Amino acid sequence: MNAKERMASFLAVLAAALYSLSSPFSKILLSDIPPTLMAALLYLGAGVGVFILMIIRGALGRQKTEAHIAKSDLPYVMGMVTLDIAAPILFMYGLENSSAATVSLLGNFEIVATAFIAFILFKEHISTRLWTAIFFITVSCILLSVEPGASYTLSLGSLLALGATVCWGLENNCTRMLSMKDPMEVVVIKGFFSGIGSLCIAASLGQMSFSTSHVLVALFLGFVAYGLSIFFYVSAQRYLGAARTSAFYAVGPFIGVALSFFLFGTPPNVLFPIALPLMIVGTYLSSTKPHEHVHKHEPVTHNHWHRHNDGHHSHTHNRIVLGWHKHMHVHESLGHSHEHCSFKHTMN
Repeated sequence: MNAKERMASFLAVLAAALYSLSSPFSKILLSDIPPTLMAALLYLGAGVGVFILMIIRGALGRQKTEAHIAKSDLPYVMGMVTLDIAAPILFMYGLENSSAATVSLLGNFEIVATAFIAFILFKEHISTRLWTAIFFITVSCILLSVEPGASYTLSLGSLLALGATVCWGLENNCTRMLSMKDPMEVVVIKGFFSGIGSLCIAASLGQMSFSTSHVLVALFLGFVAYGLSIFFYVSAQRYLGAARTSAFYAVGPFIGVALSFFLFGTPPNVLFPIALPLMIVGTYLSSTKPHEHVHKHEPVTHNHWHRHNDGHHSHTHNRIVLGWHKHMHVHESLGHSHEHCSFKHTMN
């Protein structure tokens, strides 16, 4: 592993660690901030924070190589923003009605939702390994959603959290259509428009009671746990690829579980020790092994980060170009077999 890959691996783990802060610290803030307002503040914090980073990047002259979102991308942008309004609101209500550890672990159901939606809507191949992973994750989520008692019932908080992951699964499939665009631009659009949408809903529900200090903390949490996490994830993905980066990022919910136990002391319920190892197995299977089969790539012209030793980029340059670089280029129709992901997992 060279120096750039070591740095990228560090950034991927850092992205996971930052995202893991969301559930336990949001749980604390929900004691003062209503759920819908909390969702708005997290996304607004991400948008404002990354917008400031964009200004700094522009001042340093480093934005010229990034592709901007075009009019043809608007349907995917609208889908992304709408789902990013619904998902965090459901997630915050789920967090309010369940333990932070349970909700953190349920976050991995997003893997299942993203895969099923990609399979049904985009006809993407799902390997036997991924189907096995889906089975383990689904069983774990069922156990986490059951509320032990005289009669076992489904937990409202868990069901709301699962609803959020389904929305994020749909959102992932919209966002992946924007994956060749400037990642900072995507995060800023997510943050501002989804945050403003959630803020309007919070106002209409009368959920605008808060303390200024807690609002500032929530905005900062959104910048760190959502904004910076996505930025570091995309930066790592450019050197590691989607599969290896997802493998690192999948540890995020487990870090969240550990933080929740540390902050709140008690495990969620008696089924948690059974659900945890099942979730670990499912997450490992889903994120560590790409599959391989013969597949065809249709012709496309686009602008994104690439290198010339990946089997996809055989075009030539007027000068010698080594390593990762970015420019508009053409892909001819290509059929071949190599390892690749069953679906593209994009972070919230």
